[in-house]
Amino acid sequence: MRLSAAVGIALGALALLTPPLDGEAAEARSKVILDGQPVAVHFNDGDSFRVVSGSGNGTKARLMGFNTLESYGPVHQWGTWTAKEMYVLAKMATLNARRGVWECTNTGETDTYNRALIHCPGLAEDQIRKGLAHVMSVTDDPGAAHLIEAQKEAIAARRGIWAHGVPDFVLTSLHSADESVGRAARERNYNRLVSSVDGHSVKWLHQDDYAECDRACHRVYQVDEARVAAVAEQLRADANVSAAVAGLSPEQLKAVVREFARFRHVGRAVPSDQRAALGQHLLQLARSGGLGADTQGSEASCMIHVPFKRRYGGGKAECLK
Repeated sequence: MRLSAAVGIALGALALLTPPLDGEAAEARSKVILDGQPVAVHFNDGDSFRVVSGSGNGTKARLMGFNTLESYGPVHQWGTWTAKEMYVLAKMATLNARRGVWECTNTGETDTYNRALIHCPGLAEDQIRKGLAHVMSVTDDPGAAHLIEAQKEAIAARRGIWAHGVPDFVLTSLHSADESVGRAARERNYNRLVSSVDGHSVKWLHQDDYAECDRACHRVYQVDEARVAAVAEQLRADANVSAAVAGLSPEQLKAVVREFARFRHVGRAVPSDQRAALGQHLLQLARSGGLGADTQGSEASCMIHVPFKRRYGGGKAECLK
């Protein structure tokens, strides 16, 4: 039986378990042990919660080390999954989080949305091992080793999100360039990609404006090894980009070119302040066929763009209904 039937059954179960009530009663409450104290929380998805009791009432928390799919609508798609099937998996991750009693620690730090960064190691491993989440760091660094091992196991068993495809990178967020204020912010605009191998993040820099319900996909390309070797030699001799690759061995440089040829991003071996310029140089080469004959690529991991204000409530975007 295809997993779509199973997740369809799960969606029905979710509807029964979370009936639509009004006000405070509509919030499913769970218990976490936060810094050694029991606290009531509401998991709005599988990797975040809001404290609903005690002195921290109202505190919004983002859980560290892993990521679940967006649960506000059918916006993810990869492999042979449909977006609606992946939406069910996102809801299953939320339900899985609500069912447990998890021990968590407040790191004292916040993310860019001013949410408290909370470490819940048991929940992280459980979500990942069940294939309901993937390992994620927000930097070049890989995720925790034990979480990577749990993910390898889930992928090998084709559990959860990995049952119908394993993209090299999961597209986790879209940011339309017209939502960035000011030239500098627009130039730094990016979508986030997360490695399915070790959880490190890549900033997919772009200047694209997305309309509501636009579909954007990270694409992968066929690699021409002869062109990889030739371009690597050209970069070493090009004064415009030689500083970016100066510290790389011949094999490291070829690996950088190969990664760009495959994924259209500059890898971790290049200093972060040199990546944008090198990326632009390589992108021009790629568009003209300088990295190989495949200039179109194929879809790997996709998302639907919906502005934040159109994700919830009665004014939802049409593609979320």
